Amino acid sequence: MSLKIIAVIPARYEASRFPGKLMQDLCGKSVILRTYEATVATQLFDEVLVATDSNIIYNEIVTNNGSAVMSTKQHDCGSDRIAEAVEHLDADIVINVQGDEPFTNKNDLEKLIQVFQSDGSNDIALASLMHEINDKDAIENPNNVKVITDLQLNAIYFSRSPIPFNRDEDVTVSYYKHIGIYAFRKDALLEFYNSKPTPLELKEKVECLRYLEHGKQIKMVLTGQLSIGIDAPQDLEDARKLWIRLNH
Repeated sequence: MSLKIIAVIPARYEASRFPGKLMQDLCGKSVILRTYEATVATQLFDEVLVATDSNIIYNEIVTNNGSAVMSTKQHDCGSDRIAEAVEHLDADIVINVQGDEPFTNKNDLEKLIQVFQSDGSNDIALASLMHEINDKDAIENPNNVKVITDLQLNAIYFSRSPIPFNRDEDVTVSYYKHIGIYAFRKDALLEFYNSKPTPLELKEKVECLRYLEHGKQIKMVLTGQLSIGIDAPQDLEDARKLWIRLNH
């Protein structure tokens, strides 16, 4: 049986660290429009829509012939915003593409979808992306969420701290940055939506910890693709340089 797969881009205007970042110019178009167009261009989805609390972002998408919905409730995280948007939509798998990830690419999204196509017993509630980081500043930067996994690439823990701790420098260790693109089974997403935030989630401000605290399995997919999540003005400058390099 084929799965019905939709992509939703949660887009809040008043980001705490970089207000209005999704409407910043990225080489001729806004960050949110670049992300939306990149997602549509993959041709992987039955539907792509932006879920937002902002009339500015809603109009940006709709006036550029895109699909968007306005949230009717206040939400503390992107997963809740997406859940409201898809609650009454027909879908098996929901892909959360972060609005500040304009370098979303088809190969990574295909890998996430494949996780569920291969999971005949429906054990996996959520899949997400990670890539290896080596730069000390990147490892220690709390804006970069790090993830550790078991040997089957199931997530053990996510943290803004450097994990694992390098207690024995003679032992080789790899560090992985969590890329905020998620794929959910719709029922797991709605279960998340109807549950309360958990202690570790509140402490770290990392929403996928709620799944782990409830015993859900999260499959991590390793990618080598370049990615810049735009959390600060310097990230936007880096994104512009990368966009120019990739498109010239």
